[in-house]
Amino acid sequence: MEKDRFQTKDMYEAAFLYARRLKLSKLERAGSSFWFVFESKRDAEKLSDSYWAREADVNAKAYADSIRTLKDMIFSRKV
Repeated sequence: MEKDRFQTKDMYEAAFLYARRLKLSKLERAGSSFWFVFESKRDAEKLSDSYWAREADVNAKAYADSIRTLKDMIFSRKV
């Protein structure tokens, strides 16, 4: 993994980052699960910390749309 990337297996955390407009660089399969890999590790870590501390703000519609988009990405994989 490149040092300037941020990765998570947590879909809801990934949906939050995606809703906050962080660029999802790729989706990596790891057995029966997936890694969501984002660019800008520093920005992602800062947002992730606020997410887990329950201090994050996000538009509810953007968050719901992000969850659907990430699920679509996972289930469209033929691997």
